[in-house]
Amino acid sequence: MIRPFLFLGLILAASVPAVAHHSFSAEYDETKPIKVVGVITKVEWQNPHVWYYVDVKGDDGKVVNYAFSGGAPGQLMRRGIMKSALQIGATITVDGFKAKDGSANGFGAKVTYADGRMVFTAGQANDPTKP
Repeated sequence: MIRPFLFLGLILAASVPAVAHHSFSAEYDETKPIKVVGVITKVEWQNPHVWYYVDVKGDDGKVVNYAFSGGAPGQLMRRGIMKSALQIGATITVDGFKAKDGSANGFGAKVTYADGRMVFTAGQANDPTKP
């Protein structure tokens, strides 16, 4: 017999990952595309989504560090995209969508390097630009 408190604890523990993971539409606004040019400063290649950080110089000369969420590492690797595709120090253009909260966060769907190489950092299932 499972004790009621133990059972409740198991249920709560099992629900934590589901609460921590949000859908695209919960955090990002697909009606507000964003396109920025900047330098990659950091890459976090871990579940549930990769994050990469880009220093973007504004028209006023101030630098803002944007944080972009991408697909899950497993999704990206199955499509041939490895962590090495996001090179710290490289100047890139990021196409994506702004965060609903107005912060310097966004959903980064596509990274384009100066030489024209493109890296699609979104998983196909969570990229609103893919049909």
